[in-house]
Amino acid sequence: MREILPALRRWYAAGAEFGLATVVGVTRSAPRAPGAAMAVGPDDEVVGSVSGGCVEGAVFELAQEVVRTGRARLETFGYSDDDAFAVGLTCGGEITLLVRPVSATLEPAFGAVAESVTEQQPVAVASVLASPDDTAVGSVLAVWPDRVEGSLGAEGLDAAVTADARGELAQGMTAQRHYGPNGERRMDRVTVFLQSFAPPPRLLVFGAIDFAAAVADLGAFLGYRVTVCDARPVFATARRFPPQVEVVVDWPHRYLESIAETEVSRSTAICVLTHDPKFDVPLLEVALRTPAAYIGVMGSRRTHEDRLARLREAGVDEAALARLRAPIGLDLGARTPEEVAVSIAAEIVSTRWGGTGTALSATTGAVHRPVPANVPTSARS
Repeated sequence: MREILPALRRWYAAGAEFGLATVVGVTRSAPRAPGAAMAVGPDDEVVGSVSGGCVEGAVFELAQEVVRTGRARLETFGYSDDDAFAVGLTCGGEITLLVRPVSATLEPAFGAVAESVTEQQPVAVASVLASPDDTAVGSVLAVWPDRVEGSLGAEGLDAAVTADARGELAQGMTAQRHYGPNGERRMDRVTVFLQSFAPPPRLLVFGAIDFAAAVADLGAFLGYRVTVCDARPVFATARRFPPQVEVVVDWPHRYLESIAETEVSRSTAICVLTHDPKFDVPLLEVALRTPAAYIGVMGSRRTHEDRLARLREAGVDEAALARLRAPIGLDLGARTPEEVAVSIAAEIVSTRWGGTGTALSATTGAVHRPVPANVPTSARS
């Protein structure tokens, strides 16, 4: 939903009512993951996508319907071999959508949620997908670390969902959960979609060399909060990097140590482009103690062998060294800084989502693989 928030906030502030469709479930191969959203606003303006074009026409009509009736709808779209003209996914998968009407009157908490997401403050949104009380479908509870707004219809359900939503938010996860009508844990009469809007993942680029600007620019494009750090102030200047990129002048290992506990998580990617043992060896000692999902290091194979020897001398064990992606990036035959940045970004994406880096034409099976269970969803929601 992040990418369509400017339009949603504009409509909401103007007092308009709009239909918001959110992917809440995916089976087999599907183009968009849970959390993807599409909305239809005033004058039939459309923003976002839920399937890459397969079912958007039908969703457009559903969004108009929920605005007209004031009632949310849960709809599933799949692929039908029996009816060539049926609305469905050509990829053979199945998606389930919650389509609900949104306005300041119907959903008073939406404005605060949108502001938190825009300001990169953590918030989770819980929506009822199924309930013995059909009128509860589409009910929303907004959950922050320190407060809640809205209700799912029962005090016990609100309490149970609030606890679970804060747990999911801490992990940056989005998922369905099942409860009894009053929040009972061992029942499945009520289905709730918990969507986490955690702060965007971090991309830490160390070494303000010519490749760093291209890597930082592409990282920001992919939705990362990007920081470039270098100890040399003559290179670490804001004018050398895109305006959305933070530039820090500090020794790389010292800066990483200062943020390791609070800002480095399993969704963080670290790119070490320093090419200098006095910078990258102490930096990698710190990086390998963090839960960062990706640690890539630039340099030749010979340089990396020397680097590994120095790290072993420093006491880094083999299991930790195996986490290093070096030489950094996928084998694309890249030459220019921009091409190298593409190869690095491709490896980061592959690592994050469990890809192989193999050409799709050389693979078999589903193109859109299921999202790994341990992958935070902050960037896809």
